Amino acid sequence: MSWSDLERLVADAETSHELQQTLSHCRSRQELLHTARQLGYRVTKGDLLNAWLEHHNAPAVNGAGGAD
Repeated sequence: MSWSDLERLVADAETSHELQQTLSHCRSRQELLHTARQLGYRVTKGDLLNAWLEHHNAPAVNGAGGAD
């Protein structure tokens, strides 16, 4: 499944400085997808969009959203 590969890619990048460096050179979503696939992660455009939407729609952390 590609979503689990995206989660694995994120987890691996959090612990691997080398992977962080490799991914930081990507200048577009397409380049990121291509690089991830070359590294053995089956990530899709839909995965990136869903992750972005999930992050964008997540409640603010540490009260950054202001008072209710």
